[in-house]
Amino acid sequence: MNFNTVVFGLYPYLALVVCLLGSWIRFDREQYTWRASSSQLMRTKGIALASNLFHIGILFILFGHLFGLLTPESVYHHFISTPDKQLLAMVSGGFFGILCFIGLTMLIHRRITDERVRATGSRGDLAILILLYIQLILGLLTIAVSAGHMDGSVMVLLATWAQSIVTLQPADAVRAIAGVHILYKLHVFFGVTIILVFPFTRLVHMISAPVWYLGRRYQVVRQKGAW
Repeated sequence: MNFNTVVFGLYPYLALVVCLLGSWIRFDREQYTWRASSSQLMRTKGIALASNLFHIGILFILFGHLFGLLTPESVYHHFISTPDKQLLAMVSGGFFGILCFIGLTMLIHRRITDERVRATGSRGDLAILILLYIQLILGLLTIAVSAGHMDGSVMVLLATWAQSIVTLQPADAVRAIAGVHILYKLHVFFGVTIILVFPFTRLVHMISAPVWYLGRRYQVVRQKGAW
């Protein structure tokens, strides 16, 4: 059993099982911890801009990856060609990736340099932000690599990997991803790792957010002069 088989054929299933079971157990037994653990009360300066940039960017990237990787060629070829789809992914992913990068940089800087935020946070909070940061940087770097093959062939291979994993065909998944650039492999590896650790982080709040979450107002704890 070679490296590619373990990392790209078996590891994704381990991550998915841990994610599903871990999330179920945590929600069932530790519902009080099922929250974003916001540090807004500790320091409000700059948090709105950083949080908005991060969330707008990360949500677009997340859904862009889901639709981009899991939509078969036979479906999207009715609307767009493979090269054009890659160009669209590079431009839109690059734009929202930069937004996310700016917001995440601000959030990490705030968590590291602000004594009040750092004192009330946990190592796990910082660790997941750094893991997301690494994954985001890898994703942005793959755009430069993708510029060297604008025919969309590698994008098709990555989509084949994802679709083969979902349809329980790990051998096909391994064959599809075996020859791609190391940056893509690292990006996939860290993406799967985020799925693996998902139940043990503050990220769990995203799967229980109500529909109106994105349009909600900030919670007012107390207004100035109220006391």
